[in-house]
Amino acid sequence: MPNSPVVPTVRRRRLGTALRQFRNDAGMTLDQAASAIGWKGPKLSKIESANQSIRPSDVATLLEVYGLDDPEVLTALDSLARDAGKKGWWQTYSGVVSPSYADYISLESDAVSICAWSPLVIPGLLQTASYARENIAGITTFRTPEEVAALAEVRLARQSVLTRPGIPLELWAIIHEATLHQRFAMRPNTMRDQLRRLLDTADMPNVTVQLMPLNCTAHPGVLGGFNLASFLGRMPPVVVLENVGGAAYVEGDDAAPFTKAFERIRATALSVEDSLARIAEMEEGQRK
Repeated sequence: MPNSPVVPTVRRRRLGTALRQFRNDAGMTLDQAASAIGWKGPKLSKIESANQSIRPSDVATLLEVYGLDDPEVLTALDSLARDAGKKGWWQTYSGVVSPSYADYISLESDAVSICAWSPLVIPGLLQTASYARENIAGITTFRTPEEVAALAEVRLARQSVLTRPGIPLELWAIIHEATLHQRFAMRPNTMRDQLRRLLDTADMPNVTVQLMPLNCTAHPGVLGGFNLASFLGRMPPVVVLENVGGAAYVEGDDAAPFTKAFERIRATALSVEDSLARIAEMEEGQRK
């Protein structure tokens, strides 16, 4: 029986992208690098394009060929090679979690920091259960109430990255002020509770929240929202773009413009202090 084709998960793509970058940094062609460890060029090409898996021991050999002896880099790539096809807790929800969403949760769980520009909705890592259910139900056109509830559970479970042992995720979230004016007819207290959740989460040392004011000047964020994920070990960042069709990924050198864009967006937004004061003012207004 022939082997099943390798599914290019986001972890495998990140591994391939990093190996290609390190090979290019070493000034080696595919054939040169492959020959150095007794392979053919096409095999290494398939690994770099995420169409073939690679053993952790071979990763270490390649890094040695590329002249890399940074233990942090080796650890990061070794982990990716071991976990490329590993299933996570979200597989329990495979009936409602699409492959592209599973890829995103995997990426989020591996990241050390995420810079999120969210012009239309509060980021999932900062949502309350009620806000999550209301928005999931509102944007979907085919989910049953049971599936909506399951997806809301997944969204809340993702938030554990903010309190995970060792290295909790660093989150810098910039939210457009217009998002905080959303109303929920059936559950009028939803936004009040969500505003309180933003204030409480912003007290965490690894979470920063800014608001983009309604009267802001032009900035790169008007082109749409995105999440920029960064990783340990000189691993290339990954940008996630979401739309009604699912998630799309921008990786490697193509992610660089998003880093500059986020810097411009951050400079245009209210300061952290003014942002939290505005959120507190809105939360107080919801109490009246």
